[in-house]
Amino acid sequence: MKRRAFVLALLGLCFCSSLALHAQQLTVETGAGKPVILNRSDLEALPHVKVAVTDHSVGSATFEGVTLTSVLEKAGVSLGESLKGKRLASYLLVEAADGYRVVIALPELDPAFTGKQILLIFLREGKPLDAKEGPYRIVIPDEKRMARWVRQVTALKILEAP
Repeated sequence: MKRRAFVLALLGLCFCSSLALHAQQLTVETGAGKPVILNRSDLEALPHVKVAVTDHSVGSATFEGVTLTSVLEKAGVSLGESLKGKRLASYLLVEAADGYRVVIALPELDPAFTGKQILLIFLREGKPLDAKEGPYRIVIPDEKRMARWVRQVTALKILEAP
């Protein structure tokens, strides 16, 4: 009986670990067909950015993550010289686990158009984001309103305006 309980507990731990790893995945739909799945290690391999911010919802905090531009480039989305003409009407739809969604125009992400950095955060004060915020969060340090600071980001989708 004890062995059976041990095996069931071990299977439960494996299942929970599998769920936790799946929750760490980020889906990027590039508009080119098959979605790209990025896991935590893919994102952590990108160059890190650290920002200190103060606002009503997070107070004073230091966040660490990567630029949204680097995430999109890792997924195969091209910016720079290819962002012209019809592509200027493309946008990024950011989706959260609770159904919250926001739009960011692609030129807002391109360093050739702006000096603004939009970040995908996974650390707060050097620790992984808690379940309420994470595993990933959008932070836009220079925005006056934090309405596009999406918590619990699950998917990024490149779409074109009609």
